[in-house]
Amino acid sequence: MKKWIAPLTVVATLLGGAASAPSYAQTAAYPSKPIRLVIPFPPGGGTDILSRLVASKLTENFQWTVVPDNKAGAGGTIGIAEAIKAAPTGYDMVMGQKDNLVVAPWLYGNLPWDPTKDLVPVAHVAYTPVVIATAANSRFKTLADVVAAAKAAPDTITYGSPGNGTTIHLAGNLFEKAAKVDIRHIPYKGSNPALMDALAGNVDLLVSSVPSAIAQIKAGKLRALAVTSAARSTSLPDVPTVAESGYKDFDVSTWYGLFMPAGTPANVVTLMNSKVNELLAKPEFKEAIHAQGAEPQAMKPEQFGNLLKADYAKWKGIVQASGAKVE
Repeated sequence: MKKWIAPLTVVATLLGGAASAPSYAQTAAYPSKPIRLVIPFPPGGGTDILSRLVASKLTENFQWTVVPDNKAGAGGTIGIAEAIKAAPTGYDMVMGQKDNLVVAPWLYGNLPWDPTKDLVPVAHVAYTPVVIATAANSRFKTLADVVAAAKAAPDTITYGSPGNGTTIHLAGNLFEKAAKVDIRHIPYKGSNPALMDALAGNVDLLVSSVPSAIAQIKAGKLRALAVTSAARSTSLPDVPTVAESGYKDFDVSTWYGLFMPAGTPANVVTLMNSKVNELLAKPEFKEAIHAQGAEPQAMKPEQFGNLLKADYAKWKGIVQASGAKVE
């Protein structure tokens, strides 16, 4: 028996090593083919701009091939569903943010997925305040001008947003409540149509992510009246916050980050997180994000997961109180 046990032990050890070898090989080789980055919104908006920046920098700095893929519709939920149904191999990821992961589940109510269970948080990229702006030739010079006009003629001032139930729409709704005014919301299908109508004067105000509006603000075609974060935007340092404009403790911002389907190997998640955080530590990458109106912020996957869960619980009440409905 002894003379058989020793050889069998060696064989078992070798087989065990062979069984574990593919996992090691896959980690060592990753990525061995292009990685798809699903962008759940149309080209030109804040999510699209940041997604393409991340894809290009991952490609440029690490010689990976990251391919952006716009899958827009239904408040960003179509793109999220596309990522969730992908094989959890690390070759499909999605740029998620508050609109499609925190707000949409409470807005739609019947989505067949749960962001806290069906996705793995990979890397937080940035956060951005919402900006309240108006055309450069508008009669409104300050937020106080808007409030005065809205109080004098309720429901006559209009503001455009990227759509019903988006974080941006809800930021406008929260401002209405804080200022005790009634401003008419005009929802659009994406950031660009709202922006174009604001520039044309077809709506009085634009409520937008900073990345979507900053180019027109810098060009002098839009006048930024306020940002909704607690602190001023690094990209728009001369623009006051809503809180500074007289509405104490007002603080609304949105975040952007990478997610992969649940079941993606932990070592792939850790590797992608380390690469994105490495980018976020580079001054030139920070500057590129600031240039788009966002604030870079690195997190470990666990931290990002905690942020998602906390916001998911918090925004349920905000969505319900707003009365927002899907068209």
